[in-house]
Amino acid sequence: MSKQVKCINKRPNHYDRHHRIQAIGGVENGVRWKRSEDDAIKDVKRDRQAYYTHVNGKSAWVIVATHNGHEYLKTEADNYQVDNLLALPECP
Repeated sequence: MSKQVKCINKRPNHYDRHHRIQAIGGVENGVRWKRSEDDAIKDVKRDRQAYYTHVNGKSAWVIVATHNGHEYLKTEADNYQVDNLLALPECP
């Protein structure tokens, strides 16, 4: 079952957009959850529909991308926002 990502934690030195996300999180059945970027990447590789975002009425799947040999999380292009993940608030 897909989980909606509602927040992210950015790395302290998050100026490179390919290395920004440290963790993703959300709330499911009233319980907060959080996954490190590495664990979330493994989840997406096992199940392409593991996570999604819903920003301003638009949904997008979270996918794994690679830049200079480094894997990172981003959302599929939805022709709306550059990256829905980076638009989310910080997780508590």
